[in-house]
Amino acid sequence: MKNQLFICCAFLWTIISWGQQPTITNTQGWLESAFITWQPIVEANSYRVYYSGEGQTDVLIDDQLVRDYGSYFRADVLGLKPGQYTLSVAAVIDDIESEKTISETITVKPHDRTGFSFSNGRVPGAYKQDGTPKDQAVILYITENTKNTITLEVTGANNNPCVGLQNILEGFKKGKDARPLIIRAIGQITDLEYMDKGDIVIENNNLATSYITFEGVGNDAVADGWGIRIKNASNIEVRNLATMNTDSNEGDNIGLQQDNEYIWIHHCDFFYGDAGSDSDQAKGDGALDCKRSTYVTFSYNHFWDTGKSNLLGLSENTTEGLYITYHHNWYDHSDSRHPRVRFYSAHVYNNYYDGNAKYGVGATLGSSVFVESNYFRNCKYPILTSMQGSDVYNETTGANDYGNMPTFSKEDGGSIKVFNNVILDAKRFVAYGDPNFPNSTVDFDGVVVENRNDNIANSIHSNYGNNTYNNFDTDTAILYNYTADTPEEAKTKVMTYSGRMFGGDFKWEFNNAVDDTDSDVNQGLKSALKNYKTTLVAIQNDGENSGNDDDDDNPDQEIIEGDVVHNFTLSGLESSYFDISGNLSDSKGTVTYGDLTLTQCLKIESSTTIKFTTDNASILTLVFNEDFNKTIAVNGEKYSATQGILSIDLPEGVHEITKGDVANLYYMSVTHKALNIEKLQHTEFKVYPNPTTSVLHITPTLPINSIKVFSLEGRLIKTFRNEYGSIDISDIKPGSYLLSIAHSKGTTSKIFVKQ
Repeated sequence: MKNQLFICCAFLWTIISWGQQPTITNTQGWLESAFITWQPIVEANSYRVYYSGEGQTDVLIDDQLVRDYGSYFRADVLGLKPGQYTLSVAAVIDDIESEKTISETITVKPHDRTGFSFSNGRVPGAYKQDGTPKDQAVILYITENTKNTITLEVTGANNNPCVGLQNILEGFKKGKDARPLIIRAIGQITDLEYMDKGDIVIENNNLATSYITFEGVGNDAVADGWGIRIKNASNIEVRNLATMNTDSNEGDNIGLQQDNEYIWIHHCDFFYGDAGSDSDQAKGDGALDCKRSTYVTFSYNHFWDTGKSNLLGLSENTTEGLYITYHHNWYDHSDSRHPRVRFYSAHVYNNYYDGNAKYGVGATLGSSVFVESNYFRNCKYPILTSMQGSDVYNETTGANDYGNMPTFSKEDGGSIKVFNNVILDAKRFVAYGDPNFPNSTVDFDGVVVENRNDNIANSIHSNYGNNTYNNFDTDTAILYNYTADTPEEAKTKVMTYSGRMFGGDFKWEFNNAVDDTDSDVNQGLKSALKNYKTTLVAIQNDGENSGNDDDDDNPDQEIIEGDVVHNFTLSGLESSYFDISGNLSDSKGTVTYGDLTLTQCLKIESSTTIKFTTDNASILTLVFNEDFNKTIAVNGEKYSATQGILSIDLPEGVHEITKGDVANLYYMSVTHKALNIEKLQHTEFKVYPNPTTSVLHITPTLPINSIKVFSLEGRLIKTFRNEYGSIDISDIKPGSYLLSIAHSKGTTSKIFVKQ
C-alpha cells in the first residue's frame, strides 16, 4: 500500500511539474558565452540553468548568473568553448526541481585573440585560449550587495580573509598567489566603501604565472562612478564592462598606469565621466589610456562621444620595446586621441572612425604607427603627424602656423605608415609626396604605401625631430600573425561586436548632422547617463560572500557553521583558536588543497603540540604532504593519514595533536557538526565503498532529491540530481569530503574518503 501511495504521489508531482515548466523567450550564443531568458513562474523559489554541448551534458551554472528583471528572468553562461550548445532551465518549487525546458541549438563563437598582448605565447586573463577558465581558477561575483563584503583567502595578503573587492585585489598585489582569478561584475555597481584614490586597482607584481580577468556578466554590467587602474601587472584582461560617470579628478575610466605587460581590454563601453577641474575634462578624463606598458591590445571597444579616447605614452623616453595594438574599436562621434601616440610602436587596424570632430590618429616623439584598413567616415583630420602637414595648416591664411594651429601637440613628430584605408569626407589628409599639396615631402600627414609589406626608407623623417619609421610591422620577430578585414568588412564587424554583449543595455542614437562636427558635451546623452538605472531586480543567491566557493541559499550550508581553519602558509604559528608550539619550514615541498597552494608547514616533531577546545562534536581535518600515509597522534591515539589527508570525528572537549611519525602539517580545520549531521542518524543510507577511488554506491531508504559533495571547509564541489544507486566522483581530487543527501524527510550527511 505504501509503495502504491508513493507511486501515486510521484505521478501527481510529474503532472504538476510539467505544468510548471519555464517558458523560454530567447536564447542566443555570443562570444564564448550565451544567454537564455524565460517567463517567471509565481510558485518558483529559484531556478536552475544547465548547458550541454561540446562534450558536456547538463552542466549546472552558478546561481549568481540567474537574475530577475521583473517581467522576465535571464541567465548567462560564461567560459564556453566555441561550438554548438543547448541551454535548459528548470523551476525549483518547494525544493523539488521541475522538468527542464530545453532551448534550440545555438552557436557560440570565439573571441578574436589577436594583437601584441598575445605575443610570446601569452594568453592574458584567467581564461584559456579555447575560452574556458584556466585550471584552478577562482571565480568571484561582485554585485551592489556584495562589493564590500565578498571574502577570499589570498596567499601573501597582509590580512586574511581579505574582505571587499579592493582588499582582495590588494591581496594579489604582492604576486604570491598564482591562482587564476576571475571577477564577474553583475548589474550596476556604484562606488565601493574602500577603493584606491577612487579606483579599483589591479596589480600582481608582474608575476608571469598570475592571470586576472575582470568581466561583466550579460549586457548590463556597469561601473558607475569609479574607474579601473592597472599597474605593475601582467596577464590582465578586462572585458564586457561599461564605465560611466567616472570621477575625472580621480582618473581615467580605465587606465594602464605603469609597468604593465600583456594586457587585453576588449568589448567595453566607454561613456562620459563627470566633468573634471581641467578645461579639457568636460566629458571626463581619458577613456582608455596607456602609459609605461607594453604588449597591449585594445579591441572591440565602443567609445560614445568621448573627449579624450586613447592617450598612449607619457614619460617613457624610449622607443624601444613598447608595443600596442588597436583593432576593431568603434570611435562613435568621439573627438580625439584615437590614439594620440608618444614613443610607441602601434598597430592601428580595422577600426571604425564614425563622425570625429577633431582628429583620428596622432603621432609624436618618435613613435611609429601603422594605420591599416580602417574606415574613416567624416573624421575631420584622420591622420596627423605633430608639427607638420594638416596639424599646423591654417586654412584661413593658406599657410602653416606653428604657434597657434597645432591641432593636438607641439612635440616633435612621429612617423605614420598608411595602407588600405577608406577615408570619406575628411577635412584634409596629405600623403607623403602627394602632388596636389605643396611641399608634401616635408608637410605630410602620413606615408601611404601600395603594399602592406612595404618598408619606409630612413630618408623619410618627421619635420620636427627628424624621427624615422622603425618598420616594426614588417619584422616577423616582432609582429604577430593576423588577417586584416577590408575596411568595409571591419565597419560591419565593429558595429556588430564592439562594446558589451549584443551592444549593451544602454541605447543612444547620434544625430550625424550635428554630432559629427560638435565636440561639446551632448546634454541629452549626459542626462541619460546621469539618470541611468539598471532594470535588474534581483540576483539569485546574492549573499554577502557570492562566489563559486559559496552556496548561501543552500539549506545544507548548516554543516559548515563554526568552521575554524588554519593555513600555515598564510598565518604561521599565529592563531586565536589553536595553541601551536613548534617549528615552521618552507622547504618541505608544495601541497595543493582545494583552491589553495600551500608552501609552508609545521614540522611535526617530538616537541610539537597543537591544543584546542571544541564546544560540540566536530570533524578534524589535517593536510600533510600528498605522499604521507603515516600516523599523527590526536589525544594520545595514533591515526593514519591517507594520501596526505586525515579526517576524524572529535567529541566536545579539550584536544591535543602531537607526533606520531615525523610529518609536515600544512593546513588544519575544525568543522562543527551541525544538527543536519546528527538529527537524522535514524534514517540509514548505506554508502560504500568508503574509501573509494571513483564510484560511491548509495542504498536509500527514502526517495532522494539531490546529492551534494562538499569539501570539509564547506565548498560545494559537485551536485547530483535525483540520483539513485551510485554517483561518479572520479573527477574530484583525493581527500575527505562530506556527502549531503537531501531526501523527503530532510538531509543526511556522511563523511567519505576519495583515494
